[in-house]
Amino acid sequence: MTDAEPTIAKGDEFIAIYQDGPNAGQIDHRFSTDGTFDDEITVITAVDGKETLIDYTKVSVTEVGGEYHVTYAYDVKDSEPVDDPEDRGDRQ
Repeated sequence: MTDAEPTIAKGDEFIAIYQDGPNAGQIDHRFSTDGTFDDEITVITAVDGKETLIDYTKVSVTEVGGEYHVTYAYDVKDSEPVDDPEDRGDRQ
């Protein structure tokens, strides 16, 4: 990230926006535990009924109406493998 990234205080809330992967388009309300935005987030996600650890990496921080929106990109290499729906055969 650049030096222009906004700062927050410990305990401040921000909105995590997930880009790509199994959580694409979903959001979470998160709180800063140390006065910074999380550089990485690991989310437990159910894929085909199986819990899977999915990693996301921070790509941008934007202030919108006094709230911070932090976009996180799907980190394929650090996440547990997930079958592409097209590779599941008749399982959907």
